[in-house]
Amino acid sequence: MKVKIQTMMPLVLGLLAATAGCVSHEVIPFSDEAEVRAASATATAPPAAKSLPKADVLQIEQVIFGYLLERHFWDLADYSAVFLQADDAQITALIKKYPDHVPPIKPSLHALIQSHKTPVDKDTGKPAMILSADVNEPNADDTVDAIGRWYAGDAVTGFRAFHLKKNGGEWQVLEVK
Repeated sequence: MKVKIQTMMPLVLGLLAATAGCVSHEVIPFSDEAEVRAASATATAPPAAKSLPKADVLQIEQVIFGYLLERHFWDLADYSAVFLQADDAQITALIKKYPDHVPPIKPSLHALIQSHKTPVDKDTGKPAMILSADVNEPNADDTVDAIGRWYAGDAVTGFRAFHLKKNGGEWQVLEVK
């Protein structure tokens, strides 16, 4: 059987073209090679993110709780207590700072909280409000952003965004939105 060169030529050229892209002279480094290990060992790590000391976080939370407690989110309803999402020492300090607050600040063990329902003061059976503060990591300019929230059920919820800076050892609110 005789095959003409003209018939074979497209097949040979097709095979050559298909295999031409598969040949590469680039060396692929593997992570267990000594050069790769050495290069990764000397690579600089990104700078660690700044974090706030716990004492600063607590101070910022106190500033935010003070701000929220001095507003009257509860004037339009008959709330019998304000609960704070904070540790016991913070709650005790704020109860002492605001002893005559209306409604009174109470420890969270007096709260009855059910999903998607208004929190209830166990002592009175009346609606209550919960305040919380979320503090972010410091910004590049050493200011801090934080969120102060209030919650008295799905229909009565809100927040304020705070921008704070430490001045003379005390955190101060620069802006509230």
